[in-house]
Amino acid sequence: MSAQTADVVVIGAGVLGGAAAFHLALGGHRVIVLDRGAPGREGSGTTAGNLHVQAVHTRRPGQEVPLDSARFLPLQRAASDRWNSVEAELEASVELRRSGGFTIAETPEQRAELIAKHAWEERAGIRTEVLDGDGARAALPLLGPTVTAATWCPLDGYANPLLTTPAYLAAAVRHGARLHPFCPVRAVERSGSGWRVTAGDLTVEAPHVVDVAGPWLGEIAALAGIGLRMTPVAIQMHVTVRLPETLRYLVQHIGEGLSVKQVTAGNLLIGGGWPALRLDPDGRSPVSLSSVLGNVAQAARVLPFVRDLRLLRTWAGPLAATPDEMPVIGEVPGAPGFLVAGGTYAFTFAPLWGETLRCLVEGKPAPVDVRDLGPDRLLEPAAPAAPYEEAR
Repeated sequence: MSAQTADVVVIGAGVLGGAAAFHLALGGHRVIVLDRGAPGREGSGTTAGNLHVQAVHTRRPGQEVPLDSARFLPLQRAASDRWNSVEAELEASVELRRSGGFTIAETPEQRAELIAKHAWEERAGIRTEVLDGDGARAALPLLGPTVTAATWCPLDGYANPLLTTPAYLAAAVRHGARLHPFCPVRAVERSGSGWRVTAGDLTVEAPHVVDVAGPWLGEIAALAGIGLRMTPVAIQMHVTVRLPETLRYLVQHIGEGLSVKQVTAGNLLIGGGWPALRLDPDGRSPVSLSSVLGNVAQAARVLPFVRDLRLLRTWAGPLAATPDEMPVIGEVPGAPGFLVAGGTYAFTFAPLWGETLRCLVEGKPAPVDVRDLGPDRLLEPAAPAAPYEEAR
């Protein structure tokens, strides 16, 4: 058994773990990052990599509780500002593209949603423009006849998630962080005024633990005797064959779960949060054929040229959702030094949450107000925790 000390133990080597480790290591903290498997393999490696800056649709298919889109906007604006410097900070390309994006509507109700969100965006300092159907097709002739309105946001875009998480982790390591993949956490317990984390044959004593374990966030918290209500799900993505540059912008739907973009390699990525057949936290979540058919048919209705494309692959990945669909970030009340961060749209928020976690560890004001996003709203009595490997 190897015993080490650190200032912060980061549990989870996805994009949030990488961003947190980078900002903490950059600030001079001794950081150890632990992951149960390969870094960036789970939700961070299966996400679409969209940068959502204009307001998002409030419900993905099957989602019971709508998210508070207006509350998201100041966070999206702050995250967008930070994405501008990510590649320079990490000294690496993450294929960041500020392509701009259209959010479309097909019904009068959805058109009203576009107008309402445009007002929220103006208040948040996000520049958007409302177009009618003809105006939208003039700007993007690929849109189909069912589109009756759209909002245009020049700040929308995407980055390659398969480059972003490794770039964050590599930069963290350059600044002194130590990364331990395939090192599942088995115990988290109080030790004096700090925490003792046991993972694999490693024991680490540290005053702070940052739980960014994605869909396993609740399980890690339970090891520390903390009950958190999380509602992880599995959603799926679809990719077509490569084609010449055709779709220059991100296209989303205000009323339904849909996002479509063409990535640097030429493939079209189709997503929107359609559910997989089920979440398998111990393996690979199986895809749902009905979601494949529904999501691709929806994309072909909004962008008719999609009908001529061959689907190359479909995959499912886990999503660390909360019961109210809002992010969770902050120190757990009654557990000094134990911080959590997660929830939906974590890829968009990663640079912001990384900086925020560093501020919270250092006891400094966060760059944005996150007091209403703390874990206190998700607390519940903790069930006796089994050792993590037994629970697996």
